[in-house]
Amino acid sequence: MAPDDDRDPRATAASDEALATGGEAPSPALATDPRLTRLTETAKGYARAARSENTARAYDSDWRRFASWLRRNGFSETPPDPQTVGLWLAAEAEAGVSVATLDRRLCGLSWRYRQMGAPLDTADRHISTVLAGIRRKHARPPVQKEAIFADELLAMLATLEMDLRGLRDRAILALGFAGGLRRSEIVGLDCGPGQSEDGTGWIEIFPPAGAANEGGLVLQISGKTGWREVEIGRGSRPETCPVALLETWMRLGRIAHGPLFRRLARKNGGVSAERLSDKHVARLVQHCALDAGLRPELTLAERKRAFSGHSLRAGLASSAQIDEAHVQRHLGHASPEMTRRYQRKRDRFRVNLTKAAGL
Repeated sequence: MAPDDDRDPRATAASDEALATGGEAPSPALATDPRLTRLTETAKGYARAARSENTARAYDSDWRRFASWLRRNGFSETPPDPQTVGLWLAAEAEAGVSVATLDRRLCGLSWRYRQMGAPLDTADRHISTVLAGIRRKHARPPVQKEAIFADELLAMLATLEMDLRGLRDRAILALGFAGGLRRSEIVGLDCGPGQSEDGTGWIEIFPPAGAANEGGLVLQISGKTGWREVEIGRGSRPETCPVALLETWMRLGRIAHGPLFRRLARKNGGVSAERLSDKHVARLVQHCALDAGLRPELTLAERKRAFSGHSLRAGLASSAQIDEAHVQRHLGHASPEMTRRYQRKRDRFRVNLTKAAGL
């Protein structure tokens, strides 16, 4: 396969322009009227905001890969041809691309074509039949990341130093676990609403309000299923309480406005204004899990592959001994089935249909 950057910059620019103009050529008025020009740029910004950063990055990569394949094989990008897309899916499957990745790439192509004003009919037999055959022949159960449970999280926190970097990373791990957050949701948090252009949520800290109310943290998060509110109560010990760890990071890092979790400057170790990448969360979880010696029965290579940012989310879903509906709402899942996929230690066989049927 050709690298993702094997593309014509002019074609990429034209596709990006189509996102804001609905696939139609800009009218002469847009080029001469400053007000309309400004609105065009605003429309482009809203079009980009329609997808999360990770989804946008994946869809753009999918389109570049597809467009490169079209050029190498002498096909045109437009109009969309279901038969050509079916051939591309077959080529990708032959190259070892997983069914899940193919589904995602097809979504990326479909989204791009809709923005260009030329919808791709994914129900066409040249696509649907080929994809059904690929699923039947190559589909495998999803590979799940290992869940990190509460005692394991404590061991991971103990591997971190008590310097500014360590305090920040402790807050990230504890908050990610207690909130059941995706890694993008963790780094997308701001100190308050409307404080940054790239923020995807914000926090509000509530102090204790009497003996019956210990206070805590409320997160407003824009996720895959829309906005949701996540409550995080205070823990029993300051060194492991997600709220206390976050308060310590904010106080020592002097963070009161804008991105909550930020990079540290290499020269003086101070806090940068730049937001952390979600990749930092994945690396942090993996490194701390290895340093804490989790899953010693696995080989080193297997342990490296076993943990990711989703391990925190799966850990909370598997550990919380409360009604499943509360876990579903906390994680922001659209269905109970999705929540169950995250639960690594469910109470299996509690409902025994074999006995209930009389056997």
